[in-house]
Amino acid sequence: MPDVYISRQPLVNRQSKIIATRLTLHLEPGATTKDAAAALGALTEFWPQGEKLVFINCGQTPCDETLFEWQAPANATIEAHSASLVGPDAGPFIAVLQATPVSLCLLFESQTQAALASGVPFRFIALDAQRYTPMQLKSLATQTQPFGISVALNVNDGPEFQACLDAGVSAAASWFFMHPTKAPAKALNPGQAQIVRVLNLVRRNADVKEIEVALKQDVALSYKLLRYINSAGFGLSCEVQSFRHAVTILGYDKLNKWLSLLLATASKDPMAPALMHTALARARLMEVLATGLVEPQEYDNLFITGAFSMLDALLGVSMDKVLESMSLPASIVDALLGHGGVYGPFLELAKASEGDDGKAVADQASMLGLSADQFNRAQMQALAFADTMEL
Repeated sequence: MPDVYISRQPLVNRQSKIIATRLTLHLEPGATTKDAAAALGALTEFWPQGEKLVFINCGQTPCDETLFEWQAPANATIEAHSASLVGPDAGPFIAVLQATPVSLCLLFESQTQAALASGVPFRFIALDAQRYTPMQLKSLATQTQPFGISVALNVNDGPEFQACLDAGVSAAASWFFMHPTKAPAKALNPGQAQIVRVLNLVRRNADVKEIEVALKQDVALSYKLLRYINSAGFGLSCEVQSFRHAVTILGYDKLNKWLSLLLATASKDPMAPALMHTALARARLMEVLATGLVEPQEYDNLFITGAFSMLDALLGVSMDKVLESMSLPASIVDALLGHGGVYGPFLELAKASEGDDGKAVADQASMLGLSADQFNRAQMQALAFADTMEL
């Protein structure tokens, strides 16, 4: 069976939160939507649960009725091209869409009016932000409002995102928030510096009392740490009551992992919720992808590499400036600065999974000896983890 690789985009709302994920299916030459349905079916065990929707876009191969051989989860939303609902051969596809229990999204194109007349109930209408001016977007959002909720695609930056919101669009599927518009700060702020101080103490296995003193200087930091450790994503069977208790149960290596997450939460950026979700997904994706490929004691370092790969955007400080104050292994630093190393290929694959180039994903996965199924399953696990930690 020809391979199908999946990349993803977040759907970001007016509150800068990721409310859904858009999956794009990249079908290798010879693959059909039947193969896409089989690839999606193999992900059932790992599919993200909860209220967040998962949009399915068939990329360069328009979806047809054979995609619905997959038993889609209740939170799936299938995207359909307008052209697929128009013409003498559209009957079978229209019938399937009318009967499906999952929600649907219509990709706005030149034949959209005819597609809307087909009787298919659409929950969303997707508008390409690069095709229209803000005034045109506002007009289209108003025109299509009776047929579905407007969402924007291909939003390049923060100003474009705001223009879409001003035009009446409810959310945008894009990575626009990963490209800060502000000049980087010259140094970490006091709160960020305090987390780095505690993190460095843990990394060098300082006495528990010394670490507790540092934590007590920031009550909010202690609270956040315990909240993360007791979250569902950590999977503990008992509640951790104190830092000393955490050391007893987890050990310093695991605490280092979770303190690293705290540094990523220290952002004051308006887009921090979306950035944090992305950092969590990268962290877990790299950890899962590496299973069996590196020594088990390195899994936490891969998680930290993924989490820290967003620090420049999260903290508003250049990556080299952030790393100056931290005692991190060379393998993590090399990956974060783009110097390769043992963790570099895993970070490159995590970044490729956020792009539109299916070949880049396939090539990077192949270089690591990973099959399409292994990669796709890992990505679903990463999404589910990020959603859980966000709660």
